[in-house]
Amino acid sequence: MEPLLLWGLALIGVSIVLTVLEIFIPSAGAISLTAAVVAIGGLVCLFQLEDKTWGFGALLALVILYPAIFFGGIHLWKSTRVGRRAMGMPSEEEVEAARRKEMEERGRWSALVGKEGAVLTDLRPVGVVEIEGQRIDALSDIAFVKSGTRVRVVSAQPNQVRVRPV
Repeated sequence: MEPLLLWGLALIGVSIVLTVLEIFIPSAGAISLTAAVVAIGGLVCLFQLEDKTWGFGALLALVILYPAIFFGGIHLWKSTRVGRRAMGMPSEEEVEAARRKEMEERGRWSALVGKEGAVLTDLRPVGVVEIEGQRIDALSDIAFVKSGTRVRVVSAQPNQVRVRPV
């Protein structure tokens, strides 16, 4: 085998390996730039051969492989810790903390069910009620409830508390 052919194929192979490494080692493009220079060197070696088929074949392979490596790498990168952080995706700990906080919030609101209070502003059907000293926006199950009327909470969610006159 000719030395230029070996050098050309080796440089193309190194270029592909460097491109894959860029996915996992953040280098602000330094590894990609090196990979591009190495690939050009490999193409120059292959085009120096008497048979230009090697050069055109390598060029075609690079035109197909580099976009495939790029898009495949982005797909893989999203599953790495560095990729999730760079894309602004929350970590597993943050997701779990948010889930626990939401469950606590739901528990706090569901504790209001069955409690009684007084209507502070007319419920038409939305208004303000006071339950255990706390002012809460509420929705009446019936069309109109006058202020001062005693009500009972029939359902409670963070965005809506439904009440019914006692």
